[in-house]
Amino acid sequence: MNRPVAQTHLSQLAELLTWMDQDPGRRSLAPEARTPEGLWWEVLAGEDEKAWVWLEAGRVQGYGALVPFWDGAALEGPIIRHGDGKALLEHLVKKARLEGFPTLYAFPEAGNHYARRLLEQVGFSAEHTTYFYTIGRTDLSYPIPPGFEIRRAEPCDPQVYRELYSRADDGWSLRLHWTDEELRQHFLGSEVELFMAYHTAQNGKPVGMVELELDDTQAEIAYIGVVPEARGKGLGRALLGAAAEWAFSNPQIQTLQVRAHDHEKEAQALYKRLGFRQTSAVVTYALELF
Repeated sequence: MNRPVAQTHLSQLAELLTWMDQDPGRRSLAPEARTPEGLWWEVLAGEDEKAWVWLEAGRVQGYGALVPFWDGAALEGPIIRHGDGKALLEHLVKKARLEGFPTLYAFPEAGNHYARRLLEQVGFSAEHTTYFYTIGRTDLSYPIPPGFEIRRAEPCDPQVYRELYSRADDGWSLRLHWTDEELRQHFLGSEVELFMAYHTAQNGKPVGMVELELDDTQAEIAYIGVVPEARGKGLGRALLGAAAEWAFSNPQIQTLQVRAHDHEKEAQALYKRLGFRQTSAVVTYALELF
């Protein structure tokens, strides 16, 4: 049966999430915490998240939640160890409709065939697959093409960032919805760094950027893009090298993660040539609710 997550469920929920971690074929978008205390802060203390568990004989055997995302909501899970996964998923979809979300997204691992089947049974459609690659500490430096320079952008100018993002991107419009203040706050502190490429022959016009996120021992390229007229010159490769050099200048950073969508064949080939190892593939599903 479905029940809203309560404090009494948190210990068993932590166990369920640990069980999910043990096999890539079970993984979906899920809370980051793996302790009852961490889950209390992440699942129960937040006002925006609505979470449910599936109980069998009084024990937590499934989990799903709704979190705001883009123009709708994202689905955590469904994670099912035993029980009626379809009933839990249908419950989550019903709740999303009642909340007025126009679209519901889900992000299972490509090898999670059980969750993918459930999603398709209730009407979700696969949009694309995102591949994640990781490499250990290594020299990824690359010469900056003549006529360009790369500098760390500090502070972030929201107007310049938004204009460059809209010109360099081919459909990933999430950041265009952020306010100036949200963009400024995103780049404050030492966890996120932004590097921009400039065309020196055109009065320093911004033509590319790379966004780097740092977390304990891992760094991640959250976004990298170059405007169409500056592509094919090695500028994207140089941006990657600049971000990697900054990341690995921190001795605590042991790995660098990058990502590429399924249509970005050149990027995938580049990462493999450089020695990156594929660690995950996540399928984005969407369901239009209205």
